Amino acid sequence: MSVVKASLCLAMMVFAGALPAAAQKYPEKNVRLIVAFPTGASQILGILVSEKLGAALGQPVPADFRPGAGGNLAAELAAKSPADGHTLLLTSPSLVISPSLYKKLNYDTLRDFTPVSMLSTVPNVFVIHPSVPAKNINELVKLAKAHPGKMSFGSGGVGSSNHLAGELFKSLAKVDILHVPYKGASIALTHILGGEAEMVMVTVPATIPFISSGRLRGLAVLVPERVPTIPKVPTTAEAGMPELVINTWYGLFAPAGVRPEIIQRINTEVVKFMHTPEVNKLLAASGLIAATSTPAEFSSFVRTDMEKWSRVIREANITVQ
Repeated sequence: MSVVKASLCLAMMVFAGALPAAAQKYPEKNVRLIVAFPTGASQILGILVSEKLGAALGQPVPADFRPGAGGNLAAELAAKSPADGHTLLLTSPSLVISPSLYKKLNYDTLRDFTPVSMLSTVPNVFVIHPSVPAKNINELVKLAKAHPGKMSFGSGGVGSSNHLAGELFKSLAKVDILHVPYKGASIALTHILGGEAEMVMVTVPATIPFISSGRLRGLAVLVPERVPTIPKVPTTAEAGMPELVINTWYGLFAPAGVRPEIIQRINTEVVKFMHTPEVNKLLAASGLIAATSTPAEFSSFVRTDMEKWSRVIREANITVQ
């Protein structure tokens, strides 16, 4: 072998060995964790990911809570951040719902983000006020069809996940039920308890004490399997409406263009700590379920969920100014 060829081979070997070394240097500074919502599950997960991912990466991962515009403010900030892996976004289904709700957004969900991993889900439940003479979904549908436009469902506001859940139910059941928006799901639940609207679809943890005491009647959980905390409430499949499956999810995203090895590094660490006994115990106490994924799995899920809600929003003719 000539001296020139030997030198070239040596250079190539050195360069090839440098790539993994460069990847191992990540992160080189703080990793900003933009969190779209400041309360509830988002707050719990924001603090958890900040602590656990920071320890795993060896650099601080401060949680930057940026509420506003239904999660769109945080999404816009993340989308415009450098694609170097030092900015992450923790958000909810708002990221896949907003593009169909708003006529103008300063980001594109599919173009501007790289899904890293789903983090957690919260099961939802369909509840009605006990004064409603329906013991199950079939009876409720019959009642609604007998009184078109007379019954109502509450939500946390126009375009909220429980609003869209109600619209999906209306579409599947082919019933005319009035939508009553409130300024938040917790407020909607309070008004259902007071009998101001007949029904709502909300997270299971928020309803457990009311279902247990009989102040609300659980018709079905909106997930494929029964929920241990309310074991007597059937699934929507058992109740005869298998298409009505709605899990509130939370996930981690990076700006588009972040190197695949960095995405994989973050994903590996997230999957590892999200399934430790310590974290599972913490999540269970708040009604959350660890639900991680590969980046490819999460990407596929995001597209499917986006298509699902786009169809519901289009058919219900929902818009937000």
